[in-house]
Amino acid sequence: MLMVFLAIALPRAETSQGQTSFPARLERYMTDTVKLTAVERQRLMRGEAITRLLDADENKEVAILGAVWINAPMHRYIQAVSDIESFERGGGFKITKRISAPPQLDDFRALRVPDEDLQDLRKCRVGDCEVKVAASALARFHSEINWNAPNAAAAAQAWIQRLAYDYATSYLKGGDAELAVYRDGSRPTFVAQEFRDMTNAMPELATYMPNLQRYLLGFPKVTLPEVSSFLYWQETEFGLKPVIRINHVAIRETPEDAVVISKMLYASHYFWTGIEIRALVPDPARGNGFWFATVNRSRSDGLSGFTGRLIRGRVRSEVEKGILAAMQSTKQLLERPR
Repeated sequence: MLMVFLAIALPRAETSQGQTSFPARLERYMTDTVKLTAVERQRLMRGEAITRLLDADENKEVAILGAVWINAPMHRYIQAVSDIESFERGGGFKITKRISAPPQLDDFRALRVPDEDLQDLRKCRVGDCEVKVAASALARFHSEINWNAPNAAAAAQAWIQRLAYDYATSYLKGGDAELAVYRDGSRPTFVAQEFRDMTNAMPELATYMPNLQRYLLGFPKVTLPEVSSFLYWQETEFGLKPVIRINHVAIRETPEDAVVISKMLYASHYFWTGIEIRALVPDPARGNGFWFATVNRSRSDGLSGFTGRLIRGRVRSEVEKGILAAMQSTKQLLERPR
């Protein structure tokens, strides 16, 4: 379990020639849960990044582990994540914007949905919509936008910016109770319930970091003095369509270790919800850097059945490719001489 190596301080495992094992807290997870192969272990010890699919309900969930050694101080990563607009920029990240506390409407001025999505929103109905939008918001969209007006498209974009602002503001005040309810299938999908069910099945949180799970599920009523957090939105390339998403980032840093959690509050395509746990584990026997281990879990519709198998393969590939690219670029950024 990932957070065993954050929660339990054990002596380092013995090695024979050179380094062949991790600090004992990380060794337990990599051996018992991930079951690293000898080749994967050798690659990690050489400083290469690896990814690995984790067990999950393949009909609606994708789970992937990534790991790499980073030869840089842990705090350098925390500083980079805190400057999220610079950190997640370029490549598949088209726009990244940190949301003010409290949110300001101006934070969303650069948010624009693609014309294809705008046209879909114009014609779609509850239960039949390509863009993920709460049923209540979709009804308002149809009643409040006059498509016969000459500035209809601009008015629709401004309406969507306001919706994103309201969504972030509501979440900061009311937490998961304010997350979307989708009605794309025969049964409604409650984002809050999907997130709760997903995290309850993650020993990384439920067993080894119950305080952080309680924080994520109970925010903003539940607070932790050692945790800082912020919201941001971004437009990113994923699969066949650009995706607008809103995330909540929580950071816990101590002199011994650190953890960064990114909770997906909204995505315009593909995903109901998701979480990424990034653990930073020092290894004094190896040097002044740290092991970087990330677990990414996301839930989505359309992953079951024959067609779902095809989609599932694409989603897994895109997520795995994104994690590997992010680890490699992060390693290169943090190890760059200053």
